[in-house]
Amino acid sequence: MKGNNIYKPVKAKVREVIDESPTIKSFVLEPERKFYFKTGQFIEVALDGIGEAPFTPSSSPLIAEQLEVTVMKTGHVTEKMHQMQGGETVGIRGPFGRGYPLEKLYGKEVLIIGGGCGFAPLRSLLYNLEAEKEKIKKVTFCYGSKNPKECIYEPYIQKLRNINEFEVMRTVDDADETWTEEVGVATVLLDKVDVNINESVAVVVGPPIMMKFSVQKLEEMGYPDKKIYLSMEKNMSCAVGKCGHCMMGEYFVCKDGPVFRYDEIKDKPDIWK
Repeated sequence: MKGNNIYKPVKAKVREVIDESPTIKSFVLEPERKFYFKTGQFIEVALDGIGEAPFTPSSSPLIAEQLEVTVMKTGHVTEKMHQMQGGETVGIRGPFGRGYPLEKLYGKEVLIIGGGCGFAPLRSLLYNLEAEKEKIKKVTFCYGSKNPKECIYEPYIQKLRNINEFEVMRTVDDADETWTEEVGVATVLLDKVDVNINESVAVVVGPPIMMKFSVQKLEEMGYPDKKIYLSMEKNMSCAVGKCGHCMMGEYFVCKDGPVFRYDEIKDKPDIWK
């Protein structure tokens, strides 16, 4: 997107709306021209007459002809998006911010912890790592959700489980008779992972409370703070470091993040709010 006006949305057609869970939908967007982003960066999606909201693409950053965002219904804009059927036109601005430092993951065992709709930006990262699996030792993905119906991307989970370099572990807070995997919060999975911490980096995305306790557990396991990467989803309204709504200490999450090393932000106020 170099050279483009970051304030001017690019028109994109909603090609498909996918029900991922009772509260989460994915939107397949086809921009009027190729749209490039790096995994972990975010975009602003604008609905005419409604408003604009930030989302980190959940699709592969290696595909520029179309992209996906996965959206939980939590507010005015997301509620209107959930009413879409496909065929509508939206605007997209970006990409913005700092994504995942892939070069820091190469040659490593990558431990990824995700919760709820936090799987959305992680799917983009997983697509990227899958495409470059010869550059990594292995990926262990730990995913937690409220219940089996809220476990998203089931087909992609099954695909990952068929790749030698990838291991997937899942848990739910409340199981039903169909669930055969772990039960409990996402951190219970960290007691079961088999990683060489000296050769590993960790990535955490999810609800703030999940991220807080996941980081505490990773520290107990021996991960140094500089080897823990977090994607901070604050109120990124303007996306360009002007409005200040997303400030965390001296950092603008929209411009300096949303991906940070934990040692960069651990002493900043209210990082888990």
